[in-house]
Amino acid sequence: MKNNSTMMCLLVTVSMALSAGVGKVANADDAKQSKPTFENVSYGEHRKQKLHFWQVESESPTPLVFYIHGGGWRGGDPQDKNLMNMLPSILKAGISVVSVQYRYIKDAEAQGIMPPVKAPMEDAARALQFVRSKASQWNIDPERIGACGGSAGGCTSLWLAFHDDLADPESQDPIARQSTRLFCSATIRPQTSLDPKQMKEWTPNSKYGSHAFGIYKPGEPKSQLDFPAFLARRNEILDWINAYSPYALVTSDDPPTYMFYSNKPAIGKKQGDPTHTSNFGVMLQERLNAVGVESELFYPGAPDAKHKTVQAYLIDRLK
Repeated sequence: MKNNSTMMCLLVTVSMALSAGVGKVANADDAKQSKPTFENVSYGEHRKQKLHFWQVESESPTPLVFYIHGGGWRGGDPQDKNLMNMLPSILKAGISVVSVQYRYIKDAEAQGIMPPVKAPMEDAARALQFVRSKASQWNIDPERIGACGGSAGGCTSLWLAFHDDLADPESQDPIARQSTRLFCSATIRPQTSLDPKQMKEWTPNSKYGSHAFGIYKPGEPKSQLDFPAFLARRNEILDWINAYSPYALVTSDDPPTYMFYSNKPAIGKKQGDPTHTSNFGVMLQERLNAVGVESELFYPGAPDAKHKTVQAYLIDRLK
């Protein structure tokens, strides 16, 4: 990004585009009235390690949507348009909701964390463990948790869905002993790979992802992505790429997955929005099918899609 103004314009544009995957609120006042039951609950020591929780009334434990906002791991809002559009219908269906704030790339860099993407992704895992530790108190069914998010939040959701369980049964920390496995995931235009070689093969004009590994164009501001340098350094950082790229983590025991995209795929061809192209979804679904993981991919004209929005999928799956 050349400057903060450009970055904010991009984030707004992305947010508006992503909202197509969650439909519209029947009554706009519903979203405004959906105040969190608990707000800014700390799940860690950093000021950004907070979450909001919306609890539905129920005599029995409820399913939970675990929402991770987008913004390139560089910004965003845990009560963004995507969430607020679908929140009333999810709550009405009897599903509680958590939305997570997390450390950004710049926070990771300030703390010397490498690769920087480790901070937002592992924050999401810690928040999920924290929520599971509250299952009894918050009347949540810990076995029915579905992750949801758009763009980078979708990438993080898929990373959680495909990663081996991060629980540490021997830890003295009761939160760290909680599982990070999911019942399902439903994502909006996610990046499914952080491997620049794959991205370049799938979509030749790919330009996203170098910031996840601390790679930028020389000079100031230190914010301009450098995809060519990212690609050139691929072999050097391949262990990091494989550790944080959802595609690389897929195994046959992974949970059902839904992906929404607003454009048609064209593998191997340039895309108008290479950062959110449905090429990502097509290639991940191919990988999931190969190992027998249930998946659903929506894009305009998709032949086998049953759900047109993420909330429709989540309600069907979690209920």
